[in-house]
Amino acid sequence: MGNLYLVRHGQASFGAEDYDQLSAQGVRQIERLGEYFAFKGIRFEAALVGTLHRHTQTFDGICKGAGVDIPALAWPGLNEYDSAAVIATVHPEPLGKPDNPEVYRHHFRLLRDGLTQWMNGVVSPRGMPTYDAFRQGVVAALDHVRAQHTGNVLIVSSGGPISTAVGHVLGTSPETTIELNLRIRNSAVTEFAYTPKRHMLVTFNTLPHLDHPDYASWITYA
Repeated sequence: MGNLYLVRHGQASFGAEDYDQLSAQGVRQIERLGEYFAFKGIRFEAALVGTLHRHTQTFDGICKGAGVDIPALAWPGLNEYDSAAVIATVHPEPLGKPDNPEVYRHHFRLLRDGLTQWMNGVVSPRGMPTYDAFRQGVVAALDHVRAQHTGNVLIVSSGGPISTAVGHVLGTSPETTIELNLRIRNSAVTEFAYTPKRHMLVTFNTLPHLDHPDYASWITYA
């Protein structure tokens, strides 16, 4: 039986012109995770990494923190959905910059509404696949791990694909999968055990590398 570790990227640049960059805090989170993996003696025989910039930055930071060189396979099916395109299906007008709590909450209320409609096939966000096609990209990554590996494998991705993977393994409804998605913290680890036949959820959305008062301020969501 092998173990698959799915890691959400470190804190990105929410509200900035280019979200797809780790913030300084995100870099710290991820290098600390790499240190934790090394401390626990968790070594990876392979990695599957989404192709967004924040994914590759996260993977590089884990390797740096752990002091290792892990063989990695770029996997576009692990890329996040386009949240702006999803929101535009239910709110075509431009949103204000999320620089206060109310605008921030409004952003995520719209995102939840758009995701619900996309996942149920009601809307088609511009430039995005159907949710079934998005889901298949994630499931294909899980199938690849089961078919090709037997030990510890790392996946670096985003909240959408990771929650979709959990939803696939547990058989959750779209609404439950969305709630999982919106609760995943930056640099969080979700663990599956796997055999050639199936994956089994072991942990979800954990931050063992930040489980100390010194790191309490490092915990972020967006």
